[in-house]
Amino acid sequence: METIKIRYVNDKITRLEYIDGKSDWIDLRAAEDVTMKAGEFRLISLGVAMKLPEGYEAHIVPRSSTFKNFGIIQTNHCGIIDGSYCGNDDIWRFPAYAVRDTEIKFNDRICQFRIMRNQPQIRFDETKKLEDENRGGFGSTGKK
Repeated sequence: METIKIRYVNDKITRLEYIDGKSDWIDLRAAEDVTMKAGEFRLISLGVAMKLPEGYEAHIVPRSSTFKNFGIIQTNHCGIIDGSYCGNDDIWRFPAYAVRDTEIKFNDRICQFRIMRNQPQIRFDETKKLEDENRGGFGSTGKK
């Protein structure tokens, strides 16, 4: 089991834990009260700084209810925190764009994260032709 050093910005924020024992994702909470107008962008403090284990990165995404509950979207769609973002003041933040006027309260769950191993070093082998059959179209359906 890996160990992660974590610094909470204050004693009032709820401590991190796995999501109700149902998932290997961990909820992150707003570490401040936030009022946003439609069309406004804001970096919302998540109230934690961490020292990830060597060779790992964190992936941060919205919770499934974030848009419905708060009318915000994460502007980078998936935030990646690499191991170099590990200083005492490297506080994790959620880049939010409001599509409607909204209020987010301190300790509201707005996103989630998981720790992933870094991608291994790979080499690209250029070729003139790939041997597999064309699927056509795009995405998982293969339909145009």
